[in-house]
Amino acid sequence: MGRHVYWCPMRWSDMDVQGHINNSAFMVYLEQARIDLFFGHAAAAGVGTIAQGVVVARHEIDYRRPVLYSAQPLRIDLWCRQIKGASFRAAYEIYDGDVLAVQAQTLCVPYDLEAGRVRRLSPAERSFIEQYLDEQYLD
Repeated sequence: MGRHVYWCPMRWSDMDVQGHINNSAFMVYLEQARIDLFFGHAAAAGVGTIAQGVVVARHEIDYRRPVLYSAQPLRIDLWCRQIKGASFRAAYEIYDGDVLAVQAQTLCVPYDLEAGRVRRLSPAERSFIEQYLDEQYLD
């Protein structure tokens, strides 16, 4: 099992009126980490089909503590908790320095954009995603 680590810069405009990073910004941070792994790294490994169509079916986010803006990027650990025939569940931990600030998961569904329907994971996609499967966190 491996975890993908993504260093995510915060933007000044991500702050809300309370002076901390707004909850909606975390959705964008999770998306950036997901794209880095499943589009960038997957394509570099020869599995570019993941980037051709994956939709988000569900997000769950638990905010553990407020995050204040900093020039230091947030560390996002990303791994997979579950792989099925036509879906996979990405899990995340976002760290502000050494402190866990957010835990989240996303249900991702491979999608055939041309046909307008869900599709099954290909063997190559499954193999790539399995590299990030963490048995400790399986549902």
